[in-house]
Order: sequence, then C-alpha cells, then structure tokens
Amino acid sequence: MKRFLSLLVVALAAAFSSSLAAAETSKRPNVLLIITDDQGYGDIGAHGNTMIETPSLNALAKQATRLTNFHVDPTCAETRSALMTGRYSCRTGVWHTIMGRSILRRDETTMPQLFSSGGYRTGMFGKWHLGDSYPYRPMDRGFGESLVIAGGGVGQSPDHWGNDYFDDTYLRNGQPEAQKGYCTDVFFQNAKAFIEQSQASSGKQPFFCYIATNAPHAPYNVDPQLAEPYLKKGVPQPMANFYAMISNIDENIGKLLAFLDERKLSDDTIVIFMTDNGTAEGAGRSGRPGGKAKGKNLPATTDEPKWNGYTAGMRAQKGSQYEGGHRVPCFIRWPGGKLPVDHEVKQLTAHFDLLPSLLKWCDVEKPAALELDGQPLDALVRGASTYGFDDRTIVVHSQRVEFPEKHRKTAVMNGPWRLIDNTELYNIADDPGQTKNIAAEHPAEIEKLRKFYESWWGSVSTKFDQYVPLVLGAEACPSVDLCCHDWHPGTESIPWNQSGQIGVAGDPLQNGFWAVDVARPGTYRFLLHSRPAWVKEPLKATRAKVKIGELEKEITIDPQTHEAVIELELPAGETKLWTYLEHENGKSRGAYYVTVERVK
Repeated sequence: MKRFLSLLVVALAAAFSSSLAAAETSKRPNVLLIITDDQGYGDIGAHGNTMIETPSLNALAKQATRLTNFHVDPTCAETRSALMTGRYSCRTGVWHTIMGRSILRRDETTMPQLFSSGGYRTGMFGKWHLGDSYPYRPMDRGFGESLVIAGGGVGQSPDHWGNDYFDDTYLRNGQPEAQKGYCTDVFFQNAKAFIEQSQASSGKQPFFCYIATNAPHAPYNVDPQLAEPYLKKGVPQPMANFYAMISNIDENIGKLLAFLDERKLSDDTIVIFMTDNGTAEGAGRSGRPGGKAKGKNLPATTDEPKWNGYTAGMRAQKGSQYEGGHRVPCFIRWPGGKLPVDHEVKQLTAHFDLLPSLLKWCDVEKPAALELDGQPLDALVRGASTYGFDDRTIVVHSQRVEFPEKHRKTAVMNGPWRLIDNTELYNIADDPGQTKNIAAEHPAEIEKLRKFYESWWGSVSTKFDQYVPLVLGAEACPSVDLCCHDWHPGTESIPWNQSGQIGVAGDPLQNGFWAVDVARPGTYRFLLHSRPAWVKEPLKATRAKVKIGELEKEITIDPQTHEAVIELELPAGETKLWTYLEHENGKSRGAYYVTVERVK
C-alpha cells in the first residue's frame, strides 16, 4: 500500500508539472532533433576541450538540460535505429553498419511515423543509414520531406558516385538532386527552408525536423581555411580537419537557432542536440587514445609535444564497449515547456528514452501495442522524481558481425558499475578512465549484472537468426536498386566504400548475397553493373549469372559492355539473391550494383 501511494504521489507531481508547462505553451511544440556523426563527448568546448571552437554548442549547453550520463550504441546505424524506435537497436534488426544489418525491420514503428500520424509535418536532412530501398527509405518510414545521402556516409558504395562533401548529389524524396555547397551547409539550409514552409502552411502546422549530419565522419573533407587555425595551434592532421568540420556544424547550429529566435519559434520548439557514438578522430594522434602502437586502449593525455585530443577522461572511442565509445552529449532545450536551464541530469539515460519523452511532451499518441525500451524523461529532468532511474540497468554492445554473439564487446551499466565483456568490472565514480579491473573484489555486483544480461539477451535475441529482406517487385515500387553495401558476406569482406583497392573502384574479387523478399510472382529483369548504371563502367567480364533461390541463369557478355541483362520467372517469397561476373581468367566477383525490375 505504501508503495502504491508513493507511486501515486510521484505520478501526480509529474503530471502537475507537465500540465502546468503545457498550459503555458500556446500550442504543441515543434521538435528540432540534431545528431552529428562521430563527434564524441570531448569534442565540445563546454565539456572541457580547450582547443576546439564550439561557441554555439557552448551557449546551447548553458540554455539546456544536459544529460551527462547519456549513452548510445558505439557505431552509427545502431544508434539511429534505437533513436528512431525507442527500442534496443538489435531488437530492431540493426547491429552493424553494413552487410544488410543496418536495415530497420519493416514491422518497426518509427518516430516520424508517430509524429506524422499525430499531425506533425515531418522532414529529415542528412544521414539516414537504416535502408536505401523501398520500404526502408525515410520517405517510407514517415518523413514527408527528405534530403539524404545513401548508405552510411558520403563516398560509401550506395552514395551517389563521386560525392565528396562539396557540390554533391543527394536524394530528395528518393530522387537524385544536385546541390551546391558543403554538405553540412546544404542540410541546414534545407532544414531552415522546411521550417519556413511549415510556418507558411495553413494553420502553421507543428514540425518535426531531424537533422542528421554526416560530418564529422570520415573522409575529413573540409574547406582548408577552416582547418588552418587548428593547424596553427598545433592540432595534428587529420584531427585539425575533424575539428574544422565540427566548427562548421557549430556555426550552422548557431545560425539555425538564431533563425528560430527571429521567427519567434524558440519558446515553442524542443531543441535536442546529441551525437551518434564516441569520437572517431578527437583523441590520440591516430584518433585512438594512447595510440594503437602502444597496444593499449587507455585515456588520451595532453602532455605530449602536440595536442593529443580530449576525451573528458574516458577510455576508448567510437566502436568500443568502454565509456568513450558510447557516452555522448545530449542537450535538451524547451523554454516554453519550462525545462530546467543550465541543469545537469546525472542518472543513466539513453538514446531510446528520447522517443517516449517527445511523445509525452508533444501529446502524440503511442499505440497501445507498441513496446518501448526507453523511459520518459519528463519527471527526471524536471526534478520531480528519479523513480525508474536510480537503479536502472542498460546494455550497450558493439556486435558488427553477421549474427550477434553473446557477451561480444558488451557493457552492462548500472549506477557507477560497468561490466565489460562479462569479465571486467569498473566503478566509473572512482575510476572514470576504467583503468582498474575490480571484478575479483565485487562478486555480488558481477552476479547481479550477469543475471540482468542473461534476461536481456533472452529478450532481444529472438530474431537474431533472421534477415531483414530487400523487397523486390512491390506494387508500390516495382523497380529497386541494390548495392553491395548490403551484401551478406560471401567473402571475408565486402566493398562498402567507393574508393580504394578494397572499395568498388578497385574491382575487388568479392561477393555476397542479398536477402530478398519477392513481393509478387512474375517475370523479373536483373540489370548487373560494376558501377551505378549512369556511370557506364565496363563490366570487364565474359560471363554473367544470376542465382536466386534454386533458380539461376548464365549468359555470355562482351567485356566492354556496362550492363548485363538477365530475366527470370520468380515465385513470391523470401530467398537469397547472388550475382556473378566471371572474368576471362576464371575468377569472379559479384555485380556491385543491380537493378531489379518486375516486368510482368
């Protein structure tokens, strides 16, 4: 009975606080969600980095509630899937950035779908990285307006051929469109235009605007003039370019927030800034704290001749299960909602908490059947209650394999405790750099965290043996373009990038299969290419073959032709699609780009 009364008091306090804020807000708030790529916790001046210039982010941090114990996945697509669904990434079918494991399951419900259904105008600009073909594209998952790169970054194999961050071609609502200017500038300019259009529409429809920059992800292409000040201060390359890319992001954020002020939208707009994983190049001379040559993954220091980056004392970086791989910044500002200003929340929070929080703040209905792993942050950030957060346990892992493996690169987090790979234990309150493994001294804590992990693994692993298939011949999209980026591995590696000897440009002798779902039986035409069709690159092969399920067909081709065309009668259903381009010397590789059309 006492527990019931306690919970009732907490619920009433939170409801009163939230309703009071809502009463002072003239309408449902807009949402501006900004996520940058590969920028770590230490890559912001407000967090103690004395070298980097981020005045706009520093100001935003002062105006916002800061989640200082906020965690994401250690790499890109995984974080985005959890952010968009409010669920553990591996539960949604995403546990890698390539190999068909970065595609969000069809049955998942996304943040933009919920906001669109709730009456919001939805738009995204930048990096999606959760599927490039129907029905996985942003335009299929709830975004009414989108301007995006394909794949996981500019210059990766699905991206428009030849993109290099400057004057690129991106996909607007699924169609290629040439742009002028630097990538980050383009995405922010289009976001601003989207907001303007939302305000110009009848009734000034509330907007949900998602800006997901590909910067400062590699390649570190940026205007040399932006990097020059960092080089003069002793920042080595490529870190100087990395910092310059962040400074450019910061400038764009400042301009967009000033625009909200000018249009008197700031009070009624929830602004969230976060990043997708730990730093990629902001620590250590090679972007790795301590340097790989030292054989250790320890916190970076600044006592070397040149600036060695800054990790805020954390161990490791992007891709790691240690703190520096997944603890990132998260600032939340909402003046009209009376969220605390210049306030720190130190309890354990995560990317999947943002969806349930935004649904509550924006009065968007959550379907009763939708199960979320995240928890609403409203009572916590307002200081009304810490219930559900004081003894919370969260799991982070970095799988990046075809099928997830138990305990692989895993952190089980509870309070100050971090159980790493089921064997190492750290108390980050006493040892923020995770330098002292104290597992032998705390068997009870080890057992508690292991027990949680066993239960968690049983919950999330039910579909680990399944593929997320690419859909062929759907009535809504009878023609689909496939890319080797989504090959499930048939060889040791796949050409996920455009450039280099192991990239598509090097014509590597690699192959893999696409997991596909033939939506309707019929005649299908397969067009095999070495590059995107418009590039017209010779196939340099003498024979071409398509194998799909138990069906296959092989033809002889001219090595100078840029396209091999094969037709097959296909039944409906899920299966595997292989392609082969055989060279004159008998060696073969897959067709890196394939268009599949349902003819009849």
